[in-house]
Amino acid sequence: MLYPLDYVAEPANLASFRQEIRAFLNAELAGMPTEQKARSWMGSDIEFSKKLAKKGWLGLTIPKSHGGTDQDFFTRFVLSEELLASGAPVAAHWIADRQSAPLIMRYGTPEQQAFYVPRICQAEAFFCIGMSEPNSGSDLASIRTNAQPNEGGWLLNGSKIWTTYAHQCHYMIALVRTSGESADRHTGLSQIIVDLKLPGVTIKPIVDMSGDAHFTEVFFDNVQLAPEALIGSEGQGWEQCTAELAFERSGPERIYSSMALLNAWVDEVRAAGVDDDETLALLGDLLGEMSALRGLSLAVTQRLVDGHSPAVEASVVKDYGTDFEQRLIRCISEWLGARPHFPVSGGLLRALAYLEQMGVTFSLRGGTREILRGIIARGLALR
Repeated sequence: MLYPLDYVAEPANLASFRQEIRAFLNAELAGMPTEQKARSWMGSDIEFSKKLAKKGWLGLTIPKSHGGTDQDFFTRFVLSEELLASGAPVAAHWIADRQSAPLIMRYGTPEQQAFYVPRICQAEAFFCIGMSEPNSGSDLASIRTNAQPNEGGWLLNGSKIWTTYAHQCHYMIALVRTSGESADRHTGLSQIIVDLKLPGVTIKPIVDMSGDAHFTEVFFDNVQLAPEALIGSEGQGWEQCTAELAFERSGPERIYSSMALLNAWVDEVRAAGVDDDETLALLGDLLGEMSALRGLSLAVTQRLVDGHSPAVEASVVKDYGTDFEQRLIRCISEWLGARPHFPVSGGLLRALAYLEQMGVTFSLRGGTREILRGIIARGLALR
C-alpha cells in the first residue's frame, strides 16, 4: 500500500550537527578536484571512512550497545546529505552502514549482531549486496545461486553480478535459493552472510566506460558456510530483501549523484556574471525539483522513524530521484553546448564527461524503472 507522504520539516535541533559536519568536510576535502567529487557516493577511501567512524558518524541509528550512537534516521539523513553534497568518498562503508547493519539488527541472531555490527560502526567490516545475477536482469525472484544444507552448514554455488566494490569488502549479504527452483519465485529464498575470503569465492572487477571498477562479478564454487551464515529464517529472504531495499532506495543518494556538477556549474555561471532569463529559469527549475525530491525523501525518513518499512514510498523517491539526476546532466550539457564561448573550466568539463558516461546507470542501480513502477503500481492497487 502507498501511504500519503505529508510535509516533514528537518528537526531544528540538527542545525548545529550540520554545521559540524560541514566544517569537518571543508577541511578534509579542501582541494579535491571537481571531477573526483563527481564520483559522489561511488568514490571509495577507506581511511576517510575510518575518520568518520572515529567521530562516531557510522552506525548513527545503531544502539550504543552495539557500537552505534542511538540517533534517529533524521540525524543520519543530515549526515548523508552533507557527505553526498560535498562529494565525499564514502563508498567503502556506505552499504554496510546504510543497510547491512540495520538488516542484521532487525533479523540477525544476537551472535550475528554482536560480531558484525560493532565492526561496521568502526569501519572494520565492509559489506556488499549480492542480489543481481547474470541473465536475470532485475528479476531477483528468478535467481539461481543456491545454498544447500549439509553437515557443515550450507554449501554455496552460483554467481552474482554488478556487485559494488566486492573486491574491497569483507562480507556479502546474498539473496540465494535454499529450497525449490527458480520457477518457484519468492518461495525458498533466504539471505546469508558470505565471508569473501573463504575458499571457492572468486571476485572479478568490471571496468566501466569511465575506466573505474566499481562493479564486480562474484563466483561461488562449493563455498562451505557455517550454519550461522543464515540471516533470519530460511525462506524469509524475499521479505527481508524488500525491507533492505527500502533503506537503499529512500535516501538522499538518489538525489545528489550529480550534485558536484550542479555546484561547479553554478559557481562558474556566477563568476562569469551570467544572469539571463534562460539561465535563471533553468537554475530555478533544477533547484525547485530538487527541493521537492528532498521533501519526499524526508517524508520517507519520517516513515522509517515511525518504525515502518516504506518499500513503495521509497520506490517513488528512487524512480523520481534518478530521473532528476540524469536530467540535470543533460540540462547542463545542453546549456554549455549552446554557449561555446562560455569560459568553462577543465574541472567542470571533466566532471560532465564522467557523469555523461555514468549517468545512464543511475536508473539501473537499486532497481530499474520498470521494476520500481511495478512496485508502485501494486502499491496503488493498479495491478
